[in-house]
Amino acid sequence: MQRHRDDASVLVPGIDAPSTVACLRSLNPRGVRTIVGSESRSTPAASSAYRDEFVRLPDPETDLTEYGDALLSLAERPDVQTIIPVREEDVYVLAQRKEEFADEIATPWPEFETLRRVQDRVDLFAAADAAGVGSPETELLDQWDDWSRETIVKPRYTVASPAYLGSRFDDAEIGSTEYQRPDTRPDPQAALEKRGHVPIVQERVPDSREFGFFALYDHGTPVATFQHCQRRGWKYCGGPSAYRESVHIPELETAGRALLSELDWHGLAMVEFLRDPSDGEFKLMEINPRFWSSLPFSVRAGADFPYYYWQLAMDEPIATDPTYEVEMGGHLLRGELSYLHSVATEEYPLVDRPSLGTAVREVATSLVDHPRFDYAVTDDPVPFFQDGVNLVRAWLDSRSDEDHATETERDAETRAEIETELGDGGADPTEAGPSADGDPTRSAQTDGGSRSDSRRR
Repeated sequence: MQRHRDDASVLVPGIDAPSTVACLRSLNPRGVRTIVGSESRSTPAASSAYRDEFVRLPDPETDLTEYGDALLSLAERPDVQTIIPVREEDVYVLAQRKEEFADEIATPWPEFETLRRVQDRVDLFAAADAAGVGSPETELLDQWDDWSRETIVKPRYTVASPAYLGSRFDDAEIGSTEYQRPDTRPDPQAALEKRGHVPIVQERVPDSREFGFFALYDHGTPVATFQHCQRRGWKYCGGPSAYRESVHIPELETAGRALLSELDWHGLAMVEFLRDPSDGEFKLMEINPRFWSSLPFSVRAGADFPYYYWQLAMDEPIATDPTYEVEMGGHLLRGELSYLHSVATEEYPLVDRPSLGTAVREVATSLVDHPRFDYAVTDDPVPFFQDGVNLVRAWLDSRSDEDHATETERDAETRAEIETELGDGGADPTEAGPSADGDPTRSAQTDGGSRSDSRRR
């Protein structure tokens, strides 16, 4: 069911990533009324000059069902024409209840069974194999037997939900990506107990540059595409995008289209690849079936995906073969700071760390050569400052958590000393320290559009 009114509105969930603000800046000047919905008023999009309305929503991290009910209630408003997914929880709820939403608004997103093939990485890599698209060797943790190689352990699923985790969805932390040292073997049973499912293991592709193929599809047909190469992530080992450059690589286009055609895709997709230095082949990492965190850069380069998405939802014609500018660079400033902090303070055993001087010089040079920023624009400056405030708050919270943890450790040590002096106990103490299987190093999620290790109801 589709209603087209003069006060036609779009609902965009407000998150920490810049994708929400990019949607507002694209659609509001075109006369589309913009509604930001979020569990937090401090989301940068709430302070944008291009935001017309703010509504409070439940936090999908704590109650996914209630969040879906709230989205459906807003979809029933006469002015709301469609909803734009910007994180995994958004598209999961929209696809799972697509028939209900279709009675109220336009639904340019996939059916749930198609989405499941993407959010379940076992099914995704099976689809890649069927499409002839390269991918790292991948197995479930309890099936992997070659621990002599450099490997990565990551969640099988991208959303903790009943459909994926069954009865464990309420208490499991599905976790994030972990680098695994060679000749170390994690405990499958411990991983199952913690994550609520058996994660996957992949051989590590030794290249921190990530290549993205971005697309909007209309029932299997590409409407618009875009490519970028991520030069720097939030960590020197990778992670969400801090600096990227637009590219056009025919082999990347071929691989992205082949996979999305195999899936008969409908809606948004960011297909992430690494390029294997041994043979130059693009190897699939994952698909993000919603808007990506670096969306402002795509729009600045000429690929105005929020507008394309709106046109698709409204059955309006889209310009044939939209083009974009190549060799253009763009930054997320908080990501650049995170990258430099990572170089200065962190250690990833499988990734060579650049010198701090080299890292600072490269960041400074690219800022001068490509002064384009995801949040910082002259006609809408407040989201940039709000993002900075949020960054400081997060840093202070992390320091507070660290101080609390340190105090707790000291309390435990003090109790142990007292018990020793009093001769308390009689049982042998349990040794605490690195396990014989090694100590994996945790990594951030690739895109930054989703928080996938929290508990949900």
